[in-house]
Amino acid sequence: MEFKLITVPIADYKVSKSPDILRTILGSCVGICLYDPENKIGGLAHIMLPENNDTSSNPKKYADSAIALMIDELRNNGANIEHLVAKIAGGASMFKMPENSFIGSIGINNVQKVKEVLNHYHITVLGEDVYGDYGRTVDFFLETGKLKIKSLGREDKEI
Repeated sequence: MEFKLITVPIADYKVSKSPDILRTILGSCVGICLYDPENKIGGLAHIMLPENNDTSSNPKKYADSAIALMIDELRNNGANIEHLVAKIAGGASMFKMPENSFIGSIGINNVQKVKEVLNHYHITVLGEDVYGDYGRTVDFFLETGKLKIKSLGREDKEI
């Protein structure tokens, strides 16, 4: 079975079907994987900031608007929204800043907003690898729903 490796750029998301693999690289940004295990359709969003307060800005950059757009696209591609589950990664503190500063708390704020939005849609988070002070490369396997996480100098994880 031939699969495509689809790279998800920053402030964007991609939706595809099994056996494809979605990949992105994260720091303070958060990767949100949504998956319908019955139909093996999933999406990966690479969000930069928690909330979209600027209607002229790219809505795929923000947790609140990107998740809503991705859910619509998943539905349009045959996913059953009732079956969606989530996995999240990222939200690291990549810069040596006070945690109460805007830059120092971006990762924490991103993770909190992602969980809030997923809760609003009644989507269960099955696994997460968040926070810390290191970047991650994530591969989301649409055949199985597994999320593989690689970080320099750390053991690979699978959630």
